[in-house]
Amino acid sequence: MSNWLVSIAGTPTGQHLALALALLAAVLHALFGALQKGKHDPWLSRAVIDLTYGAIAAPFALFVVPWPEPHMWAIFAGAFVIHAIYKLLQAMTYDRGAYTVVYPVVRGTGPLFTVIGAGLVFGEHYHPLQWFGVCLLVAGILGLAAYNLRHLTENRATLVPALGFAAATGAMVAAYTTYDAWGIRATADPFTFLAWFFMLDGIFIPALMARRLTALTRTQAIPLFKRGLIGAFVAYFSFGSIMIATRLDRVGEAAVLRETSTVFAALIGWLVLGEKVGLVRTGLMALIALGAVVMEWAG
Repeated sequence: MSNWLVSIAGTPTGQHLALALALLAAVLHALFGALQKGKHDPWLSRAVIDLTYGAIAAPFALFVVPWPEPHMWAIFAGAFVIHAIYKLLQAMTYDRGAYTVVYPVVRGTGPLFTVIGAGLVFGEHYHPLQWFGVCLLVAGILGLAAYNLRHLTENRATLVPALGFAAATGAMVAAYTTYDAWGIRATADPFTFLAWFFMLDGIFIPALMARRLTALTRTQAIPLFKRGLIGAFVAYFSFGSIMIATRLDRVGEAAVLRETSTVFAALIGWLVLGEKVGLVRTGLMALIALGAVVMEWAG
């Protein structure tokens, strides 16, 4: 499988597979965000998800995939730090704002920064129509933020800091997407990167929340760990899909297309979490997704 993936990178087959994987990542990332934001504390939800996917990944990292090349240890250290900062900002965002309010800002600011980062790191260049797509996406984000600031009454006191943390989280999404795309290209076997990433990434938040996790009662822990198990497999397929997509095709396009997750987030927030979305906010989320589609189509 690894040899085949490496062999189709940059080919039409690889581009088509990257498109499918980016769309899969969009659906799954919206679901992952809802799992963390749901009825449980977002810090505990993230801790249990990370603990679960780290434990499952460990035997694969240690005994199944090829051992990382020596230069990969520094890359894993960098990824650990970037993702730790991202998770702290993400949890602080979800602590302060409704899912359908903060999620589009998190996911919408990320691709703008990623496109710029991909140009600097990988030398990727984009057509004017693709930049128009990015502008549509940014317009949707700014419109959504302005609408929320003007009309939202629930959790009003924490809305401004929530949007600030959401924008900062979006910047970290760009940082980890670009960095991890570089990391997965730096090893001969992409599954080596993924297995070791998940094992190491599953350490920080569980360690930070260790005291609260050990204080959980059995009644509290069982539903939380069920959510953690589901979240672990969603994370594998979501993050794994987008990372392989960036290995097969251009990083910026894959990252932008993933942000069609805002549409799925609106549906999840409305149907599952019971949050009010409204026509205006739904339209602005759709504009974000349209910008992503235009960029991919123009490429």
